[in-house]
Amino acid sequence: MGRLKELRKYVDGKLNEMPDADKRNSAIAHLYGVSLAATMIAKKRGLDPEIASMAAMLHDLYAYESGSYDDHAHKGADLARDVLQELGLTTDEETDIICSAIYHHDDKLAVDSAMDECLKDADVIHHCMNDLSKEVKDKEKARFENLCKEFGMD
Repeated sequence: MGRLKELRKYVDGKLNEMPDADKRNSAIAHLYGVSLAATMIAKKRGLDPEIASMAAMLHDLYAYESGSYDDHAHKGADLARDVLQELGLTTDEETDIICSAIYHHDDKLAVDSAMDECLKDADVIHHCMNDLSKEVKDKEKARFENLCKEFGMD
């Protein structure tokens, strides 16, 4: 089994423990949606699409497991490190890259490493395009506009 498939199997198991079906379905849609967007962005930018997808699959897992978004990016990076070490799917360097992306993904106004930016952008794409009736959040507007330009969606 491939690394990404194994990670998805693990994440699916955790999400399936969520008792509220609506929240569970929303979590699945978000993690898989961000994962797909991260893969596409990474390929376009010359980054490792598998690592980007793995970071995306884990980026909000802490929030879904705990039910809290308080400091979820930082706590989520710690959880991701534990998961990746438990599953033995990544090298130490890959784990550091994934955890950095998760750690920084909620700060949409800062500019960080290329993989950090990939995850932030994938998260924004899903937030902004999953429900076109919702207004784009202020902290995501500039990033979303830049993504639209980058992908020729002006």
